[in-house]
Amino acid sequence: MTTTEDIRKNPKLANSPAQQELDKCEKQFDKFDADIKSMTMDRMNLASKQEVEPQTKLSQVDLEKSKDIYLKPKKTIGCREKFNENYRDAYNFDKEYVHFIAENKEIIGESLDMWTKPYAGIPAEEWIVPVNKPIWGPRYLAEQIKRKGYHRLVMKENVIASHDGAGQYYGQMAADTYVERLTAIPVNNKRKSVFMGANSF
Repeated sequence: MTTTEDIRKNPKLANSPAQQELDKCEKQFDKFDADIKSMTMDRMNLASKQEVEPQTKLSQVDLEKSKDIYLKPKKTIGCREKFNENYRDAYNFDKEYVHFIAENKEIIGESLDMWTKPYAGIPAEEWIVPVNKPIWGPRYLAEQIKRKGYHRLVMKENVIASHDGAGQYYGQMAADTYVERLTAIPVNNKRKSVFMGANSF
């Protein structure tokens, strides 16, 4: 039985064009809501990556002439946790210095100010990372920069073929694109380093 409270919350405009539009909007919203809820991390990881031109374009000669800049943490905060020795080999690999160029895709040209703590039992470190120039820093810093991004949800018009022979239906669906906020590009300059899963650069 419909109560006055129900009518007040969801008023019905009997068979009017306005009510039909409201019903249509409600169905579209429910579909959009279902699409958003179906976006698991596995599905989001398959999202296409937004292609952007690299900001830094240096020739091989420029790279060879550039002076070596080695980063050191601006600030270090110790911790009381004990380091798990099972991760010692992984930590030794991750703390090796690698040659890369950091880029700020959101605020072009602005240096990166970030904290790292790759393993429990390792001090937290604050880094000021200059952008758009070749630098040397620990692999875990470069990998953390590389992971900085977000998923952008967009609405796409989809044509759905009708199974009842009535023609085609048009609808919207939530889709996502992965956008890099920051990136770290390995420098290829005849020096070899193992970086971000690649063998040599």
